[in-house]
Amino acid sequence: MAVSSVSVPSPRVAPAEDPYASWYERELGWSLAGGPPAQLVTGILFDVLELPSDAGTAVLRRRVRTGPVAVMGRRMRFLVAAGSAEELDGLLDWLEWGGVALDLTALGAGGRITAPAPPVSAFGEGPRGAAVWLRPPERGCEALLPALPGPGQDAGPARGPDLVRLVAAAATECHRARLRRTVRTPVRDAVGQPLAFS
Repeated sequence: MAVSSVSVPSPRVAPAEDPYASWYERELGWSLAGGPPAQLVTGILFDVLELPSDAGTAVLRRRVRTGPVAVMGRRMRFLVAAGSAEELDGLLDWLEWGGVALDLTALGAGGRITAPAPPVSAFGEGPRGAAVWLRPPERGCEALLPALPGPGQDAGPARGPDLVRLVAAAATECHRARLRRTVRTPVRDAVGQPLAFS
């Protein structure tokens, strides 16, 4: 009598729930995309202004109201109202920063950022170099993100911070940070010798 081999499928194991994703969904009502690492999609609930962390730190020292702020490595990310990314170039031109090399970018529709570790001690410290919240978001924060005031409207406390003021401060601090980095790197002549004025 022949013995047939019967393969029994192994039981399905439910994937472990990502604690970051559950925090974003439970606490903020946001969903994550992709991963690992999990990503926050821009252009739906918020856009992101991204700049060097030294410039971002200087912006945070100013009296400019912001929304949530995250840092990852040497980049700082300021959450702003959805649609703001489309306004950045026009705002920089209007503020007379157009044509100046600034390390200031915006992520809008279709963009993604790495989801920062939730600001909850139960998760412990995230991996070294992981994105973290400096000013964490709260449920409903999308309504109070920096935005352009509508015609005839003032950006008062009930409307949230003013995007124009945030972009002006960010552009100024990006320029200052660039100048500081340039001063630290001596200008050299064609032979490689530092120039006298550097």
